Amino acid sequence: MMKRVAALGITMVLAIGSILAPSYALNAPSKKKTSSVIRIGFFPNVTHASALVAVHRKTFEKDLAKQGTKVEYVAFNAGPAAIEAMKAGSIDITFIGPNPAVAGYVSTKGSLLKIISGVTSGGAQFITKQSITEVSQLKGKTFATPQLGNTQDVALRAYLKANGFKTSVLGSGDVSITPTENSQTLALFKNGSIDGAWVPEPWASRLVLEANGRVFLDEKTIWPKGQFVTTHLIAKSDYLSKYSKTIRTVLNSLIKTNRWIAKNQSAAKEAVQAQLEKWSGKRLSDEVLNRAWPNITVTVNPVANSLEKSVDDAVEAGLLTNIGSRGIQGIYDLRILNKLLKSKKMKTVSSAGLGQQ
Repeated sequence: MMKRVAALGITMVLAIGSILAPSYALNAPSKKKTSSVIRIGFFPNVTHASALVAVHRKTFEKDLAKQGTKVEYVAFNAGPAAIEAMKAGSIDITFIGPNPAVAGYVSTKGSLLKIISGVTSGGAQFITKQSITEVSQLKGKTFATPQLGNTQDVALRAYLKANGFKTSVLGSGDVSITPTENSQTLALFKNGSIDGAWVPEPWASRLVLEANGRVFLDEKTIWPKGQFVTTHLIAKSDYLSKYSKTIRTVLNSLIKTNRWIAKNQSAAKEAVQAQLEKWSGKRLSDEVLNRAWPNITVTVNPVANSLEKSVDDAVEAGLLTNIGSRGIQGIYDLRILNKLLKSKKMKTVSSAGLGQQ
C-alpha cells in the first residue's frame, strides 16, 4: 500500500508601503537530510573571529566529516560580494555583516537567505582627530565610513541626526560623510584629508594606535546593555530547507568554538593572526589585536533588536526607501539554534519578532 502525504505550506505576506515583505514557510525544515558538501563564506577580519578560529582548528571539517559532509571555504573582502555569490549559488552559508544581509533579503523579496545565528557583537568606534572633543565641533567636518549604507555608515548618520546635524547620501550637509575603503581611510586620516571615521575593528584600533586618533564614541555606549550585531551567520534558504542536519552541525561547531575561545584567549588570538596572514597576506601588530580583541564579543545571540533599529535608521537616512523594520519580517530562522541551545541548557535567543525562533 502506498501512502501519500500532502504538505501544506502556510505563507504570510506583509505589505510595507509599496514593498511586499517576503513570505516564509512555517513548517519546520527537514531534520533527515545532510549535504555532501557545504561551501562556507567568511571575511579575514577580527569581527569574524569565530569563523577564523573554527577554520584554523578545522572544527567544521572534523564535525561535518562524521556525517559525510565536505567543507569548502570562500573568503570575501566585502558583504555585497558574498551576497552576489550566494545569489549565484556559489556559497551555501556565510559569516557577514548586518546591512549586506538585509540588502540581500530585501532585494530578493525574502527568497534568498535567513539569518540563523549571531556571531559577533560590538567592535565599532567613532574615531576623530585629537582636537575634536565636543559634539558641536563635528559641524563642517568630513568623516569616513566603510561603505554607503553599511552598518557603520548607518550608525554615523543616525548619531549625527540625533544630534541635530543634516547629512545626505551625496556627502553634503552639516557634516560630510565619505564612504571609503578601510585601508584608504587610514591613509586619509594620517594625511589629514578626513577628520575621522566610524569603523569596525581592527580599523578603529589602527586609527588610534597608528594615526593618533581619539575615541570620540564607542558605539556600544549607545546600545542597550552595550550589545549590537556586528556579524551574523546567514544560510541560503533552499539549503537550510534541504539540509537542516548539516546546518545543525555547523551551529554546534560554532557554539563549541565560542566556548573554546572563552577558555583560550591567547591561542584564539594567534589562530586569528594565522588566518589573517593566510587569507589577506598580513598579520596585525600584536598591539592592534590586543586593543581590538576586548572590544568584540563572540556570541550566537543575533541581537535582533539592533538589526531592527539599524533598518529603521537606514530608512530615515534615505538609504532604504519604502521599507521599515517590518519589511524584513521573516529574515530570522533561529529554530535549529534554539533547539541546540536548549539541549545544552543554554539561554535561547530572540528574533525580536522578525522571524522564527
